[in-house]
Amino acid sequence: MAPHFVFPRNLQDLEQDSPDDNSLSVQNPTNIASLSSSQLEEFVKGVSFDLSDREILCVEDQDVFDRVYSLVCGYASLPNLCKLNLVESLRSNLAVLLPNVDSLSRASNEEDAHVLIIDRVASHRNTFKIYTYFLLNIVLAEDSNNTPKVVAASARKKQPVHSWNWEPLRARILGLIASSLEINLELLFGSSDPDEGYLSFITKNAFSMFENAAILKDSNSKDALCRIIGACSTKYHYTTQSSVSIMHLIHKYDFVVVHMADAVAGALKKYLDGSLATSIVREIGRINPKDYVKDTVGAENVGRFLVELADRIPKLISTNIGILVPHFGGESYKIRNALVAVLGKLVLKAFKDIDGEASTKNIRLRTKQAMLEILLERCRDVSAYTRSRVLQVWGELCEEHSVSIGLWIEVAEVAAGRLEDKSAIVRKSALNLLIMMLQHNPFGPQLRVASFEATLDQYKKKLKELEPSEGSDNENSHEEDAVPMQNGSDSSVPDVGNLEQTRALVASLEAGLRFSKCIEATMPTLVQLMASSSATDVENTILLLMRCKQFQIDGSEESLRKMLPLVFSQDKSIFEAVENAFSTIYIRKSPMETAQNLLSLATGSNIGDLAALEFIVGTLVSKGDISSSTISALWDFFCFNVGGTTAEQSRGALSVLCMVEKTSTGVLGSHLQDIIDIGFGRWSKVDPLLARTACLAIERLSEDDKTKLLANSSVRIFGILESLITGYSLPANIWYAAADKAITAIYAVHPTPETIAADMINKSLSSIFKDCGGSDIDTNSTIPITVHEAKLCRCLFVISHIAMNHLVYIESCGRKIQKQKIAKEKKNIENQSADSKGTASAGGTQKDNDINAELGFAASEDAALDAMFEKAEKEIVSGGSNEKNLVGICATFLSKLCRNFGLLQKYPELQAPAMLALCRLMAIDAEFCDANLQLLFTAVENAQSETVRSNCTIALGDLAVRFPNLLEPWTEKMYARLQDPCVSVRKNAVLVLSHLILNDMMKVKGYINEMAVRLEDEDERISNLAKLFFLELSKKGNNPIYNLLPDILSKLSKQNLSNESFCNIMQFLIASIKKDRQMEALVEKLCNRFSGVADVRQWEHISYCLSQLSFTEKGMKKLIDLFKIYEHALSEDSVMDNFRNILNKAKKFAKLELKTYIEEFEEKLTKFHMEKKEQEVTARNAQIHQQKIDSRENFNMDKDSEEYSKSNTSDEAVGEVVDPSIEETNTLSINGKPVPEASSSASITKPVPEVSSSALTELTEPNQLDIEVQSPMVKTRGAQRSRIKKNSVKEEKGDISITKKRVTRSRR
Repeated sequence: MAPHFVFPRNLQDLEQDSPDDNSLSVQNPTNIASLSSSQLEEFVKGVSFDLSDREILCVEDQDVFDRVYSLVCGYASLPNLCKLNLVESLRSNLAVLLPNVDSLSRASNEEDAHVLIIDRVASHRNTFKIYTYFLLNIVLAEDSNNTPKVVAASARKKQPVHSWNWEPLRARILGLIASSLEINLELLFGSSDPDEGYLSFITKNAFSMFENAAILKDSNSKDALCRIIGACSTKYHYTTQSSVSIMHLIHKYDFVVVHMADAVAGALKKYLDGSLATSIVREIGRINPKDYVKDTVGAENVGRFLVELADRIPKLISTNIGILVPHFGGESYKIRNALVAVLGKLVLKAFKDIDGEASTKNIRLRTKQAMLEILLERCRDVSAYTRSRVLQVWGELCEEHSVSIGLWIEVAEVAAGRLEDKSAIVRKSALNLLIMMLQHNPFGPQLRVASFEATLDQYKKKLKELEPSEGSDNENSHEEDAVPMQNGSDSSVPDVGNLEQTRALVASLEAGLRFSKCIEATMPTLVQLMASSSATDVENTILLLMRCKQFQIDGSEESLRKMLPLVFSQDKSIFEAVENAFSTIYIRKSPMETAQNLLSLATGSNIGDLAALEFIVGTLVSKGDISSSTISALWDFFCFNVGGTTAEQSRGALSVLCMVEKTSTGVLGSHLQDIIDIGFGRWSKVDPLLARTACLAIERLSEDDKTKLLANSSVRIFGILESLITGYSLPANIWYAAADKAITAIYAVHPTPETIAADMINKSLSSIFKDCGGSDIDTNSTIPITVHEAKLCRCLFVISHIAMNHLVYIESCGRKIQKQKIAKEKKNIENQSADSKGTASAGGTQKDNDINAELGFAASEDAALDAMFEKAEKEIVSGGSNEKNLVGICATFLSKLCRNFGLLQKYPELQAPAMLALCRLMAIDAEFCDANLQLLFTAVENAQSETVRSNCTIALGDLAVRFPNLLEPWTEKMYARLQDPCVSVRKNAVLVLSHLILNDMMKVKGYINEMAVRLEDEDERISNLAKLFFLELSKKGNNPIYNLLPDILSKLSKQNLSNESFCNIMQFLIASIKKDRQMEALVEKLCNRFSGVADVRQWEHISYCLSQLSFTEKGMKKLIDLFKIYEHALSEDSVMDNFRNILNKAKKFAKLELKTYIEEFEEKLTKFHMEKKEQEVTARNAQIHQQKIDSRENFNMDKDSEEYSKSNTSDEAVGEVVDPSIEETNTLSINGKPVPEASSSASITKPVPEVSSSALTELTEPNQLDIEVQSPMVKTRGAQRSRIKKNSVKEEKGDISITKKRVTRSRR
């Protein structure tokens, strides 16, 4: 019998003699490196022959064992063919050995050959160990040598046909070892569990192979390793050691997580034993949650492992989930994220088939309910990542219909609340959850509140009809339930069955109604999210609104219209989201439906939405999404060719066609006559805005269509436009908009618009004075004329608007001349290049041009043109001569009218048109503007009408663009509009100043603090506009906010702002500064502001701003170095709290050396703060003590004055009658001896007992604090004498005590 084989620590230990003489060891090893290639080949063949030709147990023979050992030791140096022969020989022998184990078990039943069987079992056990040991060592050696190397593509192509292919061979070896563990090894090892050495060797090497990612990529090898781990851990009870190894691998390597989960789940399924999974879960549960805070990688890997386990073996994990729940209280959000995902997997999979006894079923249902409650609770987790993850889990549960109707509403309310979360990832998850809930809602495809309420009311009535029948007869209750009552019920309501079914339906309808109202209530929040700075917020909000419109949620369509302005977003993803949503909702396959959707949008939109709609329509037309069929359908709506078309729909169709014309010219030219006939015909009286839209269509005609219009219908169209402007056919509220577009259309189409404009002005003026009996304007007349207020308003509008359009017309003419000049020069250059072959005439022309260029004739032509245009602009209002033109005469009248405040207050409806006309004329002429600026600012400050102040504020922005030098001295007055009590004025002021500053048309001066105050405006719209302004300002250049911040801080500290508002403003401004260099410079700037400041409030503000900075290491050192500057402010608790916040934030990023420095500085701050507080307390106590001393001296002074004044009064009262009921005795004692004081003859002196001064002081001191003592009224002479006597007494040495005793006797 051969010696038994013992697993060594490593391969080379087999050469050492074991202390156990009966163990197998290597006696004669062969040095493989010393053999030649032929000798080595022969050596390997010999070993292979012995292993294959002899009995499979031959490997325990000493000679074969030594040779196999030698080959395994030198395995790395073997050629590939030799490796293959060796590996195949060992593997095939082990494969043959395994079936013999079963034959041994059968032979062991024969008692006669018992001794022989024992020997064979020992031999088989030895051989089994040897083959397993050598094969695993070969696998480890081969994989350690096969490290990944970069191989060229050409080298990979030139591999030989019979190359060494290790991966499948390794998979077969590992599969064979796994199979060897799965057979019955009880006979071989004498017990159900193999010996410790064997299992330790197998598991150790198996786990080491899990560390090699290349092995795990081979699915067969990975499956075999999982089988090995499962068999050792479960079948052979090697659970504890395996659990520790698995946890080690999970913490260390992220790529093993999934494979380890496969191994654990495979062990459970194969052996129906969950001990390994339970052991691992308990091991995770025992870990201190604080350990995961530092080991973030390990926490993430453990979390992923738990999720994978819950996905594979949910029932087992559900029974052990209580072990993991305490980790919800840990600080690692990654573990909490994983546990949330685990609960989601368990709810989905662990409770699908709830069968068995009622008690077990109830327990499992309660467990599921507890998990759902935990998921709801985690929606309020402190970590945004966990809140986001739990919302994603709820989305998965809703998608799989694992949420009950009762819980559905609660989840929807939680998701709606999370839409206002401060974290963008949470808001994104909440939006996606609501989308999922709408898509998989159990209430139906339509979620209108009104339809739910109507249906619910009907079924509630039906339920009331069913309930009395149920209680009337208990015996026939089942029959009543089975046959639903129809008598007296609403026939429109379908029957659903008995009472219980009706109750269930009513409960379902109530839940559906709550769900619809919950989603409807989110519409204002969704509108706000569309203005978010986060692109994901906007995109997901648009998707949710689209889903809401699909399910007909109330308010969704109106909210979707708010997305139209987002087409102007600079973010490409937002623009694409809006474009896709618009195409999905409004563009249909049917051209008629598309046309109807577009015209409905046009009729229901405001000015801003119309601009956005025009932009997106132009984009869709250029892409071909709006086809010619849709345009034809729009014309059909405009021309009333579609039955039931209203005038409003016709107007909307024409408005959309005007938008299309901007991209696709010539669309309007095909129906010019229809535009004139319908736009200005009888339908314009039904919808007056149709005339305005028709004017817009004429304005947007292409040049060819304008020429065609002038040739065919010029007289008619201009007559219509002139009558619209000067007539009174349109209502007053629509006339202004229509006249605006009509004047613009005339200037766009008419070849000489100034002629018709002059006629319109004359007609407007004549219409005013017709009521006075005349039609001409007499400028020299001094007779007062009474005019109609409404006519004057219209006249002023026509004059000012014509003047403004004339200015635009002059500029357009100038651009046309410049274009013609450039085109002419370009043509001359082309002609010269064509004739550049050297002809004499060409040379002469070129010479003339060169001479003209040298003399500056071209520049003089440009200057002449500019002078001509400037003169033309001046002549609009003031003119170039003493005689003023038509508009100039009206401008003089307008200026006088606006200065007559009494008249404007008497006729308030005249004030807005008059001021608006004045602002327009001021924008045209610089001299007129300068002459009326004072008037304009007076109006913008003192006008009672909010409309006037708003219009003037907007006009100031236009004037600042056109005449910046004139407006520059009035900058402070412009900023003052930010303090206007009217919301609309403040909003326009923010918009105007934002436009001027961001476009570099106004310098940011020392009044920017007024804009900062608007960050905390009571109106949310203004606050958002101010925030947008500062965000855009921070993107300009080197961030101007950095330079403005100290000045803003100084001025805000002096304003009457609440502490909360100040903190919010400065926090927002500081957050817009991102550069570390600027933050470091701000530290020094803010610290320097402490010097020379004695106001505690400013100390608090400066320290708060410092606490909001993002400190770097350099900034922190600078703060510490500047300690002497701000040390005097540290006595305040609020200042000290801000500095503590700075240090706490700095500790989080500081390295060890800086952290020590910060801690020392913190101790220094605390010590200095305490010293300052003690000094303050001491000074306060000293002040209080001094006040007590002063009050006591004043009391004694008053008392002495009273005594001596009374004695003086007695001196003066000689001969007067004295009341005998009052006797007063005064005694002065010096050094304890009573000395009688000189007194008048009328007074009687009697000695009194001596009372010490200290005792008197003790007795009188409390009274001094409680009683107010007033000095008596005395005469000056007496007071002087009392002072003299008191001074004479004080000069004496010794103890002086003054006692007074007053005895009062009553005599009736």
